[in-house]
Amino acid sequence: MGMRRFGVPAGVGDWVIAVGVAALMLGDGWSGERLGAGPAPLGHALPAVGGPVLVAVGGLALAARRRAPVVVLAVTGLCAVGYQAAGFDVLTVAYLVAVYGVVRAGHRVLAATASASLLVALQLTALVFRDGPVGVVSVQARGTLEIAWLVAAFAAGEAVRQAEQRAEEAERTREETARRRADEERLHIARELHDSLTHQISVIKVQSEVAVHVARRRGENVPEALLAIQEAGREASRELRATLEALRDDDTAPPHGLDGVPELVERAGRTGLEATLTIEGERHDVPAAVGRTAYRIVQESLTNVVRHAAATTASVRIDYRPDTLALRIDDDGKATPDCAPVPGVGLLGMRERVTALGGLLRAEPRGEGGFTVLAELPVERTP
Repeated sequence: MGMRRFGVPAGVGDWVIAVGVAALMLGDGWSGERLGAGPAPLGHALPAVGGPVLVAVGGLALAARRRAPVVVLAVTGLCAVGYQAAGFDVLTVAYLVAVYGVVRAGHRVLAATASASLLVALQLTALVFRDGPVGVVSVQARGTLEIAWLVAAFAAGEAVRQAEQRAEEAERTREETARRRADEERLHIARELHDSLTHQISVIKVQSEVAVHVARRRGENVPEALLAIQEAGREASRELRATLEALRDDDTAPPHGLDGVPELVERAGRTGLEATLTIEGERHDVPAAVGRTAYRIVQESLTNVVRHAAATTASVRIDYRPDTLALRIDDDGKATPDCAPVPGVGLLGMRERVTALGGLLRAEPRGEGGFTVLAELPVERTP
């Protein structure tokens, strides 16, 4: 794991442990007595320097225990057999640390099987390379001690593994709980808005439209205030419907995506705006979050054009690039660099969505007049 403990990178800590274990084992081997009373016929199979070298290799191999715990377990086990055969009387500390790492990584059966095999191999090594019963008895006594240390290393690795699993599960549970509470609160707000505002706005809208219809049927002049109320009721109804839709929208519902953009452009055209859609590049599937964000950007941009820009034309361009989905929405409205519109909630929402995906968003007036929204959304394509 790439954690930092007390400000020390994990890789540096691993090397410190590896060097420390190697030094400890070398010191233990050089200060202790050699196994057995003297070399057996095979006692010179390994040179005198072979034991210390194998001890050092086994200890330093621990530096890779996080990246390759199984390989390190094999290397330390083979080195343990080698330096015992060379007569280097050392407790297999490196192998114990490797067992801890393998169990912590979840390879419990492998660790148990390898440890049982190593104990047998060490006994056979004592019989083959050492002369006399004293050496064998010494190795057997040491084997009993090593079994106890192996059990301790196995237990420590399993305890840490379970603790890390519990911590990850707790973190995952906290995230799921927070997300569920946010969803519940969003739906609660949607219900409150629906219950408190929808009925009243609907009544205002219907009453104003009836009043306008009756006045026109009678040939009377419709007051400007009544027309304003009618238009405000329609606008409020659309705004409330869009707000409720956004509040109820979550990842479990079928999301609006790029397939819905042509409908947005067509709907904008029905308001009297000359709206066009251009699609460039080779079309490919994009993640649902990218498609949903692209839809919201086009929706919000065209809504702003219709409501505030006093524009006659608007163009939407979607460019499929290998690793990016690019959007551009232009209009010929009244915005200029000298009188740029104040960013509203819609623009801030677009920026938050794009930033969450790691993309870029530019929304600004053009020098020749009109407003441009540019967005680049990163796309991770699967082969």
